[in-house]
Formats: sequence, structure tokens, C-alpha cells
Amino acid sequence: MKYIGAHVSVDGGVSNAPLRASELNMKAFALFTRNPSRWKSAPISDKEAERFRSNCANAGYRPEVIMPHDSFLINLGAPDSEKLRMSREAFMDELHRCAQLGLTMLNFHPGSHLNLVTEEECIQTIADSINMALDKTHGITAVIESTAGQGSNLGFRFEQLAEIIHKTEDKSRIGVCVDTCHTFAAGYDLATPEGYARTWDEFEKTIGFKYLKGMHLNDSKKGLGSRVDRHESIGKGELGDGFFRMLMADSRMNRIPLILETPNEEIWGSEVRYLYSLEGAL
Repeated sequence: MKYIGAHVSVDGGVSNAPLRASELNMKAFALFTRNPSRWKSAPISDKEAERFRSNCANAGYRPEVIMPHDSFLINLGAPDSEKLRMSREAFMDELHRCAQLGLTMLNFHPGSHLNLVTEEECIQTIADSINMALDKTHGITAVIESTAGQGSNLGFRFEQLAEIIHKTEDKSRIGVCVDTCHTFAAGYDLATPEGYARTWDEFEKTIGFKYLKGMHLNDSKKGLGSRVDRHESIGKGELGDGFFRMLMADSRMNRIPLILETPNEEIWGSEVRYLYSLEGAL
């Protein structure tokens, strides 16, 4: 079974996120547990956390199908010591919020070298950041999101993700979220049957499906290998309808959250229904 949802709003409090997802008949959802554009946010009250857990239980959302996303400001590979300190503190806060809400995963972008250090040095710093955070927390899996490789962002090659995993001490609490737009823009041809098969064969050999904890389902405004992060509505971009037909027929993507981050939230409900209509279509 596929668990499809979207990154829903937390306006009015995080407890509203499962309600909004349920209104659109989603079987999974993503959310921000704090303002993604600020270094510090007000804490989640115990009452609000309880409402969130209760609303999730009432709507049938288990922690395994909920994929919270961390702040956009966090750079776990930051070459600047002060920005790295702030990023690590914010990441720790995100992990604690997830635990408070009864969640088991935190999705994050790995980090950027900003052309100030080597790729290898940045990957080591990212891994050190993850190890520090996991050592001080319990029960939350850190889920690295694949990137488009825009600017100096790392995580756009499977080898980079695999190296971060290799350097992570607790392998039971590390995973990957493949963003389909990012991966296509990074140069993996998911749009053709041959490219689709080749990409996932490489993923298995380099990373391993045991580390695939979730996906972001987005079409791409830009072409293969563009390394530009521009999401498009399902079937309306360069990936095209054929890719989503292949994905929905692929049992390897069962039982993990498949999250829409497409640009027009007004059609999320119809996009979710359309994707479900494709199950078993091939």
C-alpha cells in the first residue's frame, strides 16, 4: 500500500496538521514543527502536543507515515563555527519537538560547503553533527533529503548520501528521503523506463533500500541534470506522467510516506486522488 500525503500547514498550531491532512483524505503528511525561517521559535505546549497526538490517533496517522521537516536555516556542514553552533542547536531542538509530538523521524537537508571547505570536509562535519545529535536524543531517525545540487548544497549524488550514512555511528537511526524533482535535476533520469530502472539499481547498490524512509513526490520545472530546484505539479513538468505511473506501480515504495511538495496546494486533493488511481496501472 502507498501512503500519500502533502506538506500541510500548521497555522493555528501543529495540532491542526493532521486535521488538514485528513480533510484531503491523505494517508500520510509532512509538517514544520517550528517556523522554518527563524533560528528560534516558541516551544510547543504540552496541551498542544497532546492535541496533536490525539488528532493523529483519531485520524489513523501512525508516526511511520508522518515526515516532519526541519528549518531551512540549518546547515549541519556549515564552515563558519558560529553558524554551525546555531545549526546544531536548532537541529537538536527539532529532534526534541519530534519526540514531544510522538514522532519517529526528522527530514533534513544535509548541508552546504559554501565553497569555503572541501566536499569531504563538509561531509565529515555533517556526519559529526548527526552523531552529536543522535547521541543526545532517543527514538528519532535522522532522514537525509536528496538535493538538486543547487549552489554548494551536498546530497545530490547517491555517493554523498552513502558517505554520510557510512560516517554515522548509529545506523539504526539514519535514513534517506528521495525528492523526485531534486534527484532528476541532479542528473538521475527517472523519466524513462530505462533510466528509472538504472537509477533505482544504483540507489540499491550505493545506499540500499533499507535506508529509504520516505519520498517527496514532485515534478520538475527544469530538465535532467539542471541542478535547479524548481518543483512542478504532478505530471506537468519534465518528469511527466510516465514517471509517476512507474512509481505508483513500484512496490518498493510501499509502506513509507510519499509527500507532495507541489506548488499549488489547492489541487493537492486531486493530485493525491490521481496518484492513487495509478496504483497497479502498469
